[in-house]
Amino acid sequence: MSWGPGNHWFDFAPANDGYVAPRDISSMVDRVQESTVTVFCDVGKRGGGIGTGWAIDPDLLLVKSTRTTIATNHHVVEDCLDGKGSVTVALPFEKQRLAYILVVDKKNDLALLETELKLPPLELSEWPPMPGYWVMALGSASAYEGSVAFGNVLNYSDKEVFITNNISGGNSGGALIDNEGKVVGMVTWGMDYSIDQYNGAKLLDVFCYKILKCKYEWKGEPTWIDYEE
Repeated sequence: MSWGPGNHWFDFAPANDGYVAPRDISSMVDRVQESTVTVFCDVGKRGGGIGTGWAIDPDLLLVKSTRTTIATNHHVVEDCLDGKGSVTVALPFEKQRLAYILVVDKKNDLALLETELKLPPLELSEWPPMPGYWVMALGSASAYEGSVAFGNVLNYSDKEVFITNNISGGNSGGALIDNEGKVVGMVTWGMDYSIDQYNGAKLLDVFCYKILKCKYEWKGEPTWIDYEE
């Protein structure tokens, strides 16, 4: 099935054409930024770390919270576990607010936080990210808050999606966004560009281990994966 250029202006969902960029990238960036925060792990004189997090719908979670719930990577907040440091979150260039660690999944490098900061949750995609699909990564690349990187899906495995987006330290935990503005994964690691030309994000499949209720499945492959403790 092929699509004429004119059709892309009216229907660019991944179900029909996930390869094209959205027609209004500016509005999409602004909308996703409203739900994306920098995550700070402060461990005093021992230093700390910085990463990215994004608001997720509490109805999808295995834990209950009356506050805003934020998904990020385990390694972003690892040094602050067991009261060894404090975690704060902030929208780009705004005041930091306290956050609390709800649950962690070290095996799959996932963590869930809660905060009093009010953020609209991002919607999760029901479609798997296929090779060639357009994707966007937002976060705090090298501590530059509000950074945006465009790219495409190179390929995927049963747990990860490999992307061409430029990723730096501080991007960890940020949402990987498709051309509908929906989350398809979580940015987790970057490669040495002198060796390989891609980076990696966790697929939503992995979230089912401890983070999500997983009452729905991808409308296509890959399907949900069962993980052992």
